[in-house]
Amino acid sequence: MLPFEKTEFLARIAKTQQRMAARGIDTLLAVDPANMNYLTGYDGWSFYTPQAVIVAERQAEPICITRGMDANGAKLTTFLDHSNIIGYPDHYVQSTERHPMDYIAEVLRQRRLDRGTIALEMDAYYFSPAGYEALKRHLPNVRFVDSGQLVNWVRAVKSPREIAYMNEAARIIEKTMQVAIDTIRPGVRQCDAAAAISAAYISGTAEFGGDYTAFVPMLPTGIGTSTPHLTWTDRRFVRGEATIMELAASRLHYHCPMARTVFLGKPPQKMTDTAKIVLEGTDAALEAAKPGATCEAVEAAWRAVIARHGIVKESRIGYSVGLNYPPDWGEHTMSLRPGDKTVLEPNMTFHVIPGIWMDDWGIEISECIHVTESGARRFTDFPRKLFVTE
Repeated sequence: MLPFEKTEFLARIAKTQQRMAARGIDTLLAVDPANMNYLTGYDGWSFYTPQAVIVAERQAEPICITRGMDANGAKLTTFLDHSNIIGYPDHYVQSTERHPMDYIAEVLRQRRLDRGTIALEMDAYYFSPAGYEALKRHLPNVRFVDSGQLVNWVRAVKSPREIAYMNEAARIIEKTMQVAIDTIRPGVRQCDAAAAISAAYISGTAEFGGDYTAFVPMLPTGIGTSTPHLTWTDRRFVRGEATIMELAASRLHYHCPMARTVFLGKPPQKMTDTAKIVLEGTDAALEAAKPGATCEAVEAAWRAVIARHGIVKESRIGYSVGLNYPPDWGEHTMSLRPGDKTVLEPNMTFHVIPGIWMDDWGIEISECIHVTESGARRFTDFPRKLFVTE
């Protein structure tokens, strides 16, 4: 059973085609696995080989092209007519003589889509220079342009069903974060804590299970808290150190991230004071996150608070989040930072994560929010504080 009605997929495709028409794009190749999923429902761990969903102005349905052995996966997980699911032969895989984009170019010719303007997801993790060169070589009459995250922007405003899946992910991350806080103790190996966290977000709740997340658990500890994107080792947690837990739960690839910090023992006063400032600034940002506000206005509300306390933070304090696959749960569209004048709309969703990273310590306390007609709603009801374990 598909996680969305066919009518919802068709509405997504129509919105994509409208944006394409406004930019003079005849055909779009979506290679980002999240965009492929969003447009068709396709779901499989097959993005390590080239694949694509083709959306054309004059086609009611997209075309999904995968490795041959994954075509049945597309038949199982998409709403597409099987004539629009195509698998390429395995001798195209990791070959020095040919490239899967050679085959995709031939499909475009067969479907008479080898003219006009074709948009490519130039900045997608799973689109290589070799793939681009293959398309150019085989499609000399095409004008190629960068899609500019076109489908990602369609994804920015969520449907009620998408919000429902993020609410379910929120229930899972509440459970998972509590497991993390309960597990991180002096003498426990970091890898064992990561294992307990992973088990929690995959097992989910009694009502629904969890999915794999776009990040692995981030668990920087000790001096490692001075930087956000460290994972774990087999070393043991020690008293007198903090650990940052940046985690998420995923429900059908819809994420609800959360970051918290736990200190084993008595935290230094600078960390306790900074936690209070982060919470005050986060409250100000959430109060500002209303329809009609800009992304930069939300960040400015946060910055006005921390400036009073002499703290300077150069990096963004949040980003649009929702459906995604490894290696990132962010949507690569809006950022809560100066200069981003995107106007917030109801049913946009953000991870507000105003992390503070100093030379030898740091702290993260975040919220995943849903922008509603009346303002920001927290997806979770988990305590927002510096956790201290004696």
